[in-house]
Amino acid sequence: MSASAAIYGCMGTELSPDERAFFRDAMPYGFILFARNCAAPDQIRRLCESLRDITGQSDTPILIDQEGGRVQRLRPPHWAARPPARQFGNLFDANPDAARQGAYLCSRLIASELIALGINVDCAPVLDVPVPGAHDVIGDRAFAEDPELVIELARASMEGFLDGGVLPVIKHVPGHGRANADSHLALPRVDASHAELSARDFVTFRALNRAPMAMTAHVVYEALDPKHPATTSKKIIRDIIRGEIRFDGLLMSDDLSMSALEGPLGTRTRDSLHAGCDVVLHCNGRMDEMREIAAEVIPLAGRALARAESALAQLKCPLEFDVAAADMWLNNMIGAAA
Repeated sequence: MSASAAIYGCMGTELSPDERAFFRDAMPYGFILFARNCAAPDQIRRLCESLRDITGQSDTPILIDQEGGRVQRLRPPHWAARPPARQFGNLFDANPDAARQGAYLCSRLIASELIALGINVDCAPVLDVPVPGAHDVIGDRAFAEDPELVIELARASMEGFLDGGVLPVIKHVPGHGRANADSHLALPRVDASHAELSARDFVTFRALNRAPMAMTAHVVYEALDPKHPATTSKKIIRDIIRGEIRFDGLLMSDDLSMSALEGPLGTRTRDSLHAGCDVVLHCNGRMDEMREIAAEVIPLAGRALARAESALAQLKCPLEFDVAAADMWLNNMIGAAA
């Protein structure tokens, strides 16, 4: 059976009978975990095994948001707290080499924790470039307010994930840094010109357009498509993400259940896939919503299937790595910078 063009969450620390039955019928491309799903290492490993038993694929993507800073689904005492991306950007002026090394090692250490649990995709790094006055939903999740600095550090971060056997997901394409609202709660609108967006917001994504996966922004760009956020805008996905930015990896929507989007979940699904997203993402684990999505989602096929397969082909066995030494170096660097 061909996988469907969807990634779903689940409700708890183990699958319910209803979830097992639904996922067997829906056969999604992948799954995403949140803090509600993560109690202890052995429990997460069992959950990941259960999800892959359903798909029958040992490399089924299992995603998580483990950026560091505010966005960490895995937290102490079982997992280390990692610094936000901005900490490496702040270090760059004083010590560029240490900042690059820190960004790499932070991602490499996160990857070592994820891969030990069976998680093989991290929704990081953030490539957004904040501007003064924007909503702080991005804030210190971004490496810097300088696009070139974001590129330097995000590239190192991506290398850390890939060397650790985990696929990075760059976000939020084509750029969430100017957003005037938190898209979890409302629809942001950006009134910058196309020229301004191209010169600042798109730069990071163009430079790192060979990433295996990317996540869309639920943001309206008035100069590009005043009626639709990027996730459901055929014009933005075709002309900007696939065209100007030249990203040809797997493109997933941001979470369809976020309040930035309007209408029933089935409509959101159709609109996202019709616009050009390869897969849709739904995170909250609500069965009624997942059934709405499953009724409208399509099988992975054609270019979307090729991109999905190409992304998974970039998974590799983790390179040899001294976790303890890297952890000590990173903690010492953070302490010295503070």
